[in-house]
Amino acid sequence: MAALGAGAIALIRVALVTGAARGIGAATVARLDGDGWSIVAVDRAADDPRLPYAMGTAAELDAVVAGARSAIAVAGDAANLEVMTSAVALAEEHFGGLDAVIAVAGVIAGGVPLWEVPIEQERAVIEVNLEGVLVAARAGVPALLRRPQPRAGRFVAVASAAATRGLPMLAAYCAAKAGVTGLVRGLAAELRGTGVTANAVSPGSTATRILDESARLYNLESSEAFSAQQPVDRLLEPDEVAAALVWLAGPDGAGVTGATIPVDGGLAL
Repeated sequence: MAALGAGAIALIRVALVTGAARGIGAATVARLDGDGWSIVAVDRAADDPRLPYAMGTAAELDAVVAGARSAIAVAGDAANLEVMTSAVALAEEHFGGLDAVIAVAGVIAGGVPLWEVPIEQERAVIEVNLEGVLVAARAGVPALLRRPQPRAGRFVAVASAAATRGLPMLAAYCAAKAGVTGLVRGLAAELRGTGVTANAVSPGSTATRILDESARLYNLESSEAFSAQQPVDRLLEPDEVAAALVWLAGPDGAGVTGATIPVDGGLAL
């Protein structure tokens, strides 16, 4: 990580990104880095024993951070308030403040009707996808508000087309993502007049490990089968979703708050 002069710190915007080891989170770190941000990259960086597929690894998180000009890795559960509070404190202590919180961390489980999903898998889906966003707001928004006026703070979360579309055998996931969209609407109202906005991005079928696991749950040969559901007739790339997240986090997104922006290849149609 390049050293920063004392006079430069105030000019560099600082973001905290969860789920940063791979997929949309890693693409978001890369996009932010390209735009000159400093980043605290948070990821569990270990498997979740409640879930049957592999999570991002410490090596993947380290590689994402190593590829950035000014970034720090934090290995920890993004749904844990102590972890996130420490990550926010690190942003303030090391980079001088926090300007954006981007909550990307997510998992999926299901493949059977809701009442047959193992309770520990259901809890993992709710904790990571919804409680993790609540925790990100609880830990991060006060830091955004600690920036002096005029502020340009941003809280951005990843929802899903599943927030508005009923997906069989993924009811808990649908519920969690619908909760994210409701959260940003309420949070935007609470932040009225502060200079801080709250928004979500709702991806469609994106080429990530979560989509690979979705294909397995639906007994599909590969995640490419999901491309047929989208009018663009292909899977989205993580960078396409990251582009919207970073736009909302930047100055050009200042006029948007309380919104959920679809980056779904037309899936919601």
